[in-house]
Amino acid sequence: MGAAGPLCALLVLLATGTGTGTGPAPPRLVLALLARNAQHSLPHCLGALERLDFPAGSIALWCATDHNSDNTTAMLQEWLGAVGQDYHSVALKVQEEPSSYPDELGPKHWSDKRYENVMKLKQEALTYAREQQADYILFMDTDSILTNNQTLKFLMAQNKSVVAPMLDSQTFYSNFWCGITPQGFYRRTPDYFPTKNRQRRGCFRVPMVYATFLIDLRKEETSQLAFYPPHPNYTWAFDDIIVFAYSCQEAGVEVHVCNQQHFGYINVPVKAHQTLEDDHANFVHLTLEAMVDGPPMQRSRHISLLPRPLTKMGFDEIFLINLVRRPDRRQRMLASLQELEIIPRVVDAVDGSTLNSSDIKVLGVDLLPGYYDPFSGRTLTKGEVGCFLSHYNIWKEIVSRGLERSVVFEDDVRFEAAFPARLQRLMDELERAQQDWDLIYLGRKQVNDEDEAPVEGVRNLVVAGYSYWTLAYAISHHGAQKLLATKPLSKMLPVDEYLPIMYDKHPNEDYKRHFSPRDLLVFSAHPLLVYPTHYAGDSNWLSDTETSTIWDDDAKKTDWAGSQKTLRDSRGSAGHLRSTARDEL
Repeated sequence: MGAAGPLCALLVLLATGTGTGTGPAPPRLVLALLARNAQHSLPHCLGALERLDFPAGSIALWCATDHNSDNTTAMLQEWLGAVGQDYHSVALKVQEEPSSYPDELGPKHWSDKRYENVMKLKQEALTYAREQQADYILFMDTDSILTNNQTLKFLMAQNKSVVAPMLDSQTFYSNFWCGITPQGFYRRTPDYFPTKNRQRRGCFRVPMVYATFLIDLRKEETSQLAFYPPHPNYTWAFDDIIVFAYSCQEAGVEVHVCNQQHFGYINVPVKAHQTLEDDHANFVHLTLEAMVDGPPMQRSRHISLLPRPLTKMGFDEIFLINLVRRPDRRQRMLASLQELEIIPRVVDAVDGSTLNSSDIKVLGVDLLPGYYDPFSGRTLTKGEVGCFLSHYNIWKEIVSRGLERSVVFEDDVRFEAAFPARLQRLMDELERAQQDWDLIYLGRKQVNDEDEAPVEGVRNLVVAGYSYWTLAYAISHHGAQKLLATKPLSKMLPVDEYLPIMYDKHPNEDYKRHFSPRDLLVFSAHPLLVYPTHYAGDSNWLSDTETSTIWDDDAKKTDWAGSQKTLRDSRGSAGHLRSTARDEL
């Protein structure tokens, strides 16, 4: 193919039946899908399309893909070959060469020529829908995943000229603007966050929607809408979504976004200088967030994907602690780790609820004299005994197997973006700095307010102060030896109280005198690399340590009331949102 890269257009007309039966025929829809360098999100996007509750025979697919440097075209062709006959018709437009635009700085850079091409493609799809006398056209980006299979019917039922389902992301980003300046720039308004957070619910008029939206072609006012060429009076930025917003404004067409339901997700775009690998990492993070918050995304079963090699990120072992009676947590964590290309060893947790007093005595467990929960005043729970024993057994395995570096996960972990790369970078810097360490918190709750000292020569690492939680940490062979050497089972307290004692940051001097030496070298990732999936008071929160019984009295039940350990950290008011991506843009 020549340097000019001629456009190869393929139109395949398939069965044109729109269903049988005596009821009214469903509306005719053109679904326009534009895909470029989307192999990481395309299987999920197409999987969502397959599950839409709408007759495929009434949908004409209009697909375009161009300037790819990945496997997008092959994926799209494979999918259309498998499901195309189910749809009214299929139009596919492919431009394989060149793989980049002459004026772009990289595959994530939006240059003028790229904007112009996208505008032309969207205009071509819109013209095609009008020529086919379709009732609607749904534009959909490949980084929009509609997990709600009723989305299309819902949007049609709103009877709006242009309407979008509000899509959730791993930050405050979404697929609409609430305000726009007279010059066409983004304007922050007091309505955005209440809408994005669903503190107000409904279908709201907005100046702009993008990524995924429906146009009602039956309405006369939409006949003037266009993507290309821009309106003769247009002076705003050369950007397809802003051009379309201006077109709606000039035509007097109202644009709406609806947030009454959870419709699906949108990936946060990376910066112009970033790479396809960065975009992929972002999408993996979105996939993990969907697994926690639900509903999860599902890939199309019609796309062949090569198995990805799983690693231990340079560690000797990755331990995952899970109660057998919590299979949902095990399944989610295994799926999350697979997305992160991490292979764990699952360790069945010790179930404290099944331990009777005889079991506890046989194990050599006894309570640390004078221990009481600092918030509720209760003593140790059976859940806390089981939790301690679970971690203790892993420390023993680390020592017996001679494992130099390991990671321990509990099963209620929410990962930050690019978790494997960030952890590996941290460990590499630690090694280059020749810094000794015994344990590194990957996630925790910092108890005290004071700043913690940074570790010289290692970015994003601090000397850990008094901390709660053991949801994720790296541990060395030497660190495990130290934790075992004090024989903690005979003077047990919660494991997340034991660790600060061992690095001499616990405030209770009476507790500390039972353990010596207290020279564990403990640091913490900063910012943290994981957070809990839920906190006390959340609708889906569940704790087998807090909601339990007293360790030596099954008649005394406990819950989280009065304990602040499992509450959200007030300093982390943005929760698990990435610190660098907490804005709507």
